[in-house]
Amino acid sequence: MATIIDGPEAVRAAVGTHLGHSDWLTIDQDRVNLFADATGDHQWIHVDPVRAADGPFGAAIAHGYLTMSLSNFFLPQIVEVRGFSAGINYGVDKVRFPSPVKVGERIRAGAELVEVTEVPGGLQTRMIVTIEIDGGTKPACIIEALSRWLV
Repeated sequence: MATIIDGPEAVRAAVGTHLGHSDWLTIDQDRVNLFADATGDHQWIHVDPVRAADGPFGAAIAHGYLTMSLSNFFLPQIVEVRGFSAGINYGVDKVRFPSPVKVGERIRAGAELVEVTEVPGGLQTRMIVTIEIDGGTKPACIIEALSRWLV
Protein backbone atom coordinates (compact mmCIF):
# COMPACT_ATOMS: atom_id res chain seq x y z
CA MET A 1 0.00 0.00 0.00
CA ALA A 2 1.31 3.41 -0.98
CA THR A 3 2.31 6.03 1.57
CA ILE A 4 -0.16 8.91 1.31
CA ILE A 5 1.13 12.47 1.59
CA ASP A 6 -1.67 15.03 1.57
CA GLY A 7 -0.86 18.63 0.82
CA PRO A 8 2.12 20.99 0.95
CA GLU A 9 2.67 20.84 4.72
CA ALA A 10 2.66 17.04 4.68
CA VAL A 11 5.19 17.04 1.84
CA ARG A 12 7.49 19.33 3.83
CA ALA A 13 7.08 17.17 6.94
CA ALA A 14 8.01 14.01 5.02
CA VAL A 15 11.57 15.13 4.23
CA GLY A 16 13.98 12.47 5.44
CA THR A 17 11.32 9.76 5.30
CA HIS A 18 11.74 6.45 3.54
CA LEU A 19 8.40 6.08 1.80
CA GLY A 20 8.42 2.32 1.29
CA HIS A 21 8.92 -0.22 -1.47
CA SER A 22 7.04 -1.29 -4.58
CA ASP A 23 6.06 -4.80 -5.53
CA TRP A 24 8.58 -6.98 -7.32
CA LEU A 25 8.57 -7.05 -11.12
CA THR A 26 10.19 -9.78 -13.23
CA ILE A 27 12.09 -8.42 -16.22
CA ASP A 28 11.31 -10.64 -19.19
CA GLN A 29 12.76 -10.70 -22.67
CA ASP A 30 9.54 -9.39 -24.22
CA ARG A 31 9.75 -6.18 -22.15
CA VAL A 32 13.42 -5.73 -23.12
CA ASN A 33 12.61 -6.30 -26.80
CA LEU A 34 9.73 -3.81 -26.73
CA PHE A 35 12.02 -1.21 -25.16
CA ALA A 36 14.63 -1.91 -27.84
CA ASP A 37 11.98 -1.38 -30.52
CA ALA A 38 10.76 1.85 -28.88
CA THR A 39 14.26 3.32 -28.60
CA GLY A 40 16.08 1.76 -31.54
CA ASP A 41 18.71 0.27 -29.19
CA HIS A 42 19.00 -3.32 -30.43
CA GLN A 43 22.46 -4.04 -29.03
CA TRP A 44 22.97 -7.81 -28.78
CA ILE A 45 23.53 -7.77 -25.01
CA HIS A 46 19.85 -6.84 -24.73
CA VAL A 47 18.06 -8.60 -27.57
CA ASP A 48 20.08 -11.73 -28.41
CA PRO A 49 19.83 -14.10 -25.43
CA VAL A 50 21.88 -16.83 -27.13
CA ARG A 51 24.83 -14.56 -27.91
CA ALA A 52 24.44 -12.72 -24.57
CA ALA A 53 24.78 -16.02 -22.69
CA ASP A 54 28.43 -16.04 -23.81
CA GLY A 55 28.85 -12.31 -23.19
CA PRO A 56 30.18 -10.34 -20.23
CA PHE A 57 27.06 -10.78 -18.06
CA GLY A 58 26.21 -14.42 -18.86
CA ALA A 59 22.70 -13.47 -19.98
CA ALA A 60 20.78 -10.79 -21.83
CA ILE A 61 20.39 -7.64 -19.74
CA ALA A 62 17.79 -4.90 -19.56
CA HIS A 63 18.75 -1.51 -20.92
CA GLY A 64 19.80 0.83 -18.13
CA TYR A 65 17.26 3.37 -19.35
CA LEU A 66 14.54 0.71 -19.24
CA THR A 67 15.40 0.07 -15.61
CA MET A 68 15.36 3.82 -14.90
CA SER A 69 12.07 4.36 -16.74
CA LEU A 70 10.40 1.73 -14.58
CA SER A 71 10.63 4.20 -11.69
CA ASN A 72 7.43 5.68 -13.16
CA PHE A 73 5.82 2.24 -12.83
CA PHE A 74 7.08 1.75 -9.26
CA LEU A 75 6.56 5.19 -7.70
CA PRO A 76 2.73 5.14 -7.66
CA GLN A 77 2.99 1.87 -5.70
CA ILE A 78 5.23 3.61 -3.15
CA VAL A 79 3.73 7.07 -2.67
CA GLU A 80 0.52 8.93 -3.47
CA VAL A 81 0.76 12.70 -3.22
CA ARG A 82 -2.57 14.47 -2.81
CA GLY A 83 -3.70 18.06 -2.41
CA PHE A 84 -2.10 19.47 -5.56
CA SER A 85 -3.62 20.33 -8.93
CA ALA A 86 -0.89 18.43 -10.78
CA GLY A 87 2.36 16.55 -10.32
CA ILE A 88 4.95 16.50 -13.09
CA ASN A 89 8.32 14.87 -13.65
CA TYR A 90 10.80 17.74 -13.66
CA GLY A 91 13.90 15.66 -14.37
CA VAL A 92 16.76 13.93 -12.64
CA ASP A 93 19.93 15.32 -11.15
CA LYS A 94 21.90 12.10 -11.12
CA VAL A 95 21.43 8.53 -12.29
CA ARG A 96 23.74 5.59 -11.75
CA PHE A 97 23.53 1.94 -12.86
CA PRO A 98 25.73 0.01 -10.37
CA SER A 99 24.55 -3.45 -11.48
CA PRO A 100 22.93 -4.76 -14.68
CA VAL A 101 19.52 -6.44 -14.53
CA LYS A 102 19.60 -9.84 -16.21
CA VAL A 103 16.52 -11.00 -18.05
CA GLY A 104 14.54 -13.17 -15.63
CA GLU A 105 15.55 -11.24 -12.51
CA ARG A 106 13.08 -9.46 -10.26
CA ILE A 107 13.44 -5.80 -9.37
CA ARG A 108 11.61 -3.37 -7.10
CA ALA A 109 12.06 0.22 -6.02
CA GLY A 110 12.31 2.02 -2.73
CA ALA A 111 12.06 5.78 -2.35
CA GLU A 112 13.17 8.40 0.16
CA LEU A 113 12.06 12.02 0.10
CA VAL A 114 15.25 13.97 0.71
CA GLU A 115 14.49 17.59 -0.19
CA VAL A 116 11.61 20.00 -0.72
CA THR A 117 12.06 23.47 -2.18
CA GLU A 118 9.61 26.25 -2.98
CA VAL A 119 9.12 26.97 -6.69
CA PRO A 120 6.71 29.34 -8.40
CA GLY A 121 3.26 27.77 -8.16
CA GLY A 122 4.16 24.94 -5.81
CA LEU A 123 6.89 22.69 -4.49
CA GLN A 124 9.76 20.73 -5.96
CA THR A 125 10.76 17.43 -4.39
CA ARG A 126 13.92 15.40 -4.70
CA MET A 127 13.49 11.69 -4.11
CA ILE A 128 16.19 9.09 -4.10
CA VAL A 129 14.71 6.12 -5.93
CA THR A 130 16.72 2.94 -5.53
CA ILE A 131 15.88 0.03 -7.81
CA GLU A 132 17.18 -3.20 -6.35
CA ILE A 133 17.59 -6.70 -7.72
CA ASP A 134 16.11 -9.56 -5.72
CA GLY A 135 19.09 -11.26 -4.07
CA GLY A 136 21.54 -8.75 -5.53
CA THR A 137 24.38 -7.16 -3.61
CA LYS A 138 24.28 -3.82 -5.45
CA PRO A 139 21.35 -1.75 -6.68
CA ALA A 140 20.44 -1.82 -10.36
CA CYS A 141 19.75 1.90 -10.49
CA ILE A 142 19.87 4.92 -8.19
CA ILE A 143 17.95 7.99 -9.33
CA GLU A 144 17.79 11.49 -7.87
CA ALA A 145 14.30 12.21 -9.21
CA LEU A 146 12.85 15.72 -9.27
CA SER A 147 9.10 16.35 -9.27
CA ARG A 148 7.05 19.51 -9.30
CA TRP A 149 3.80 19.65 -7.32
CA LEU A 150 1.54 22.48 -8.46
CA VAL A 151 -1.04 24.02 -6.12
